Amino acid sequence: MTVSTFLVAARTVRIDRLIVMLAVALLAALAPARADDISASARGVVRVVTIAMVDGEVVGFGHGSGFAIAPNRIVTNAHVVEVAHRYPGNVVVGVVPSEGTKSYEGKVIAFDAARDLAIIEFTGARLPPVALYSGPVEEGSGVTALGYPGNVDLATAQSSTDYIHPLTPVRTEGTYSGRRSMSGTQVLLHTAAIARGNSGGPLLDPCGRVLGVNSAITQNQDGDSSFGFAIADSELTAFLAAAKQPYAAVGLPCTSLADTLKRDSDADAQAIAQADAAKRDAAARAALAHEAALAKARADVENNRENVMALAAVLLVAGALAVGAGGLLEVRSQRRWAIGAGAFGVLLMVASAVVFFNRPTGDPVLPPDTTPLATPTPLAQAASGKLLCSVVAERSRIVSSSTDPVKLDWGRDGCMNGRTQYAENGARWERVLVPSEEQTVSLLQFDPATGSYTALRYFLGADQMDAVRKIRAQVPLKACSADPAARASLATQQAAVRAALPSSPNEKIVYHCTADTTP
Repeated sequence: MTVSTFLVAARTVRIDRLIVMLAVALLAALAPARADDISASARGVVRVVTIAMVDGEVVGFGHGSGFAIAPNRIVTNAHVVEVAHRYPGNVVVGVVPSEGTKSYEGKVIAFDAARDLAIIEFTGARLPPVALYSGPVEEGSGVTALGYPGNVDLATAQSSTDYIHPLTPVRTEGTYSGRRSMSGTQVLLHTAAIARGNSGGPLLDPCGRVLGVNSAITQNQDGDSSFGFAIADSELTAFLAAAKQPYAAVGLPCTSLADTLKRDSDADAQAIAQADAAKRDAAARAALAHEAALAKARADVENNRENVMALAAVLLVAGALAVGAGGLLEVRSQRRWAIGAGAFGVLLMVASAVVFFNRPTGDPVLPPDTTPLATPTPLAQAASGKLLCSVVAERSRIVSSSTDPVKLDWGRDGCMNGRTQYAENGARWERVLVPSEEQTVSLLQFDPATGSYTALRYFLGADQMDAVRKIRAQVPLKACSADPAARASLATQQAAVRAALPSSPNEKIVYHCTADTTP
């Protein structure tokens, strides 16, 4: 049941205006998100609403912020949902995504008052989880807060329906000012502007990864500057571990996409040059081996020719001796023996002539199956069959994806893992994956010459994903095919999908593949 449905069911005088305007509010379209890392994380940021009901009447209303730690689970502050935790039968918890037209009812499944953290579970939609950053943060680093500050709502909201109307979260920029301890809990001090309503929202690094959970602000009195406090990453990970809640975490430093592309382009050019050099070396070794085999064959032919000519000479001499012996026997009146010896001598001389004229001549020709081949290089051996591909961190930009090795099985005609067909694109094979639920499009590339596997990942908004899915639905080739025409058609259709994507991906993950020797 959605929050809006629950409110309609309440039907009291105090919320009549809310019900009337609800239908209009839910029809509003969401503006497309900007194609950057913070906007990508904003897809998983939500408004958390609590509505207290007694005897069918609304007696309390509150709201804060939260972010998806899993497709159907939200992290927020404990104080945002404390009343729902204490009175679950009288309080409805609403989850209002930043995209779409619906809000959803949730329930508190984990609560830690000491750390001021809680987890809400809901059904009806799947949100893009926001990854945590597990590496070190330097003081003075830039940070961004995402959430739904109440002072903005007071200035812009027309009615209570605006609190359950999906809207992109407000972003504010600041700097990280170090760690502090507040009531025994580790917190991050920062200067990103937050207000009531930001509670439970994420504090992000420039790559859009969670550093902490915004929870409090300092009082701004007599011109003092205000500061924000976020529950530290160490407290958050300990809370998630205690709640047995899996989460995505990345420890690689945040790098710009331009720098990553430049480094990877140089490394790719070097890898291609090395592969070409390896091919040339292999061809040179093969040519040398062939020449050596040919020289040996020539020597063998020469030896055979000399042996044959020697045999012909022996047969000729033997034949002449036999003929001479026949003449001697004829003089001695041994005619019968003379005829036999003469005939045998003539036969030997004829054989000598046959052997001589059939002696080996000319250069030898090596049969194809006996031509020595160059020993395959390890790279060439690794470019097919079962592969184990490991992330090359210095060539990659990873925001939220796993850095675990990937196992592949590269077959003939661009067939990956026996089920996914890739299409030719120059020296590489490519495949665009458009999942039905996840809001990420992946452009996968495999280069057999260098043994490199690359994943370009685009984090898209809901409207962008719908548009790309419609294009993807027109691609008929779903399984592997040995038909070049089918692969050419796949390449054309994938080009249409690529044209609908942003100019740059959010992530570029480069893997180096070697032969998988694991059982």
